[in-house]
Amino acid sequence: MNNENFDLENMREQMNTLKNKLDKQTILSDRFIRQSMNKTASNISRRYYFIMAVCLLMIPYSYWAFVMLNSFSIPFWIFTCITMLVSFGGTFYNSRKLSDSNLMTNNLVDVQRRMASAKKFDANWLLIGIPLAVVFLGWFMYESYLLHPNAFFNGLFWAGCIGGVIGAIWGFSLHIKTQRQYQEIIDQIEDITAEN
Repeated sequence: MNNENFDLENMREQMNTLKNKLDKQTILSDRFIRQSMNKTASNISRRYYFIMAVCLLMIPYSYWAFVMLNSFSIPFWIFTCITMLVSFGGTFYNSRKLSDSNLMTNNLVDVQRRMASAKKFDANWLLIGIPLAVVFLGWFMYESYLLHPNAFFNGLFWAGCIGGVIGAIWGFSLHIKTQRQYQEIIDQIEDITAEN
């Protein structure tokens, strides 16, 4: 009888030890996943800060490049400034969703909701960004044509075309990368919450 009690007590201790090890492993796994999410969110934030800085720098630069250097019209420069300010505002608005979410301590359901909202806003931003870019490029071509009616032989015209293509490719690749990173964060949160 004593031997059976000893075996039973020994099994309980082993079960408790195993349970403690699994709890520690779950905590480490949770912390590792949160650190990975935090790193991904930081990458998106850095990208947003870079875009906001470019938007603000484009205001004085566009005056120098378009008005002073190439004699484009002031209304075109004003439209460029408005476009840059709208882009800055949209990027700043969405970046706040990342900076508000401390992924290491906040409730994951709230963080997931915020990330889904940021991802959706980023996707819907194309509905504003693409029309603004098309109007900007069209107006740029029109201004180039007014200054140089034989625009096909003008370096400014071709610089605008090449810059537009490079900008579109770069913009879409950033957009796709950002969408993918938002989805990674959302998927990681779903993995954590499914385990709990």
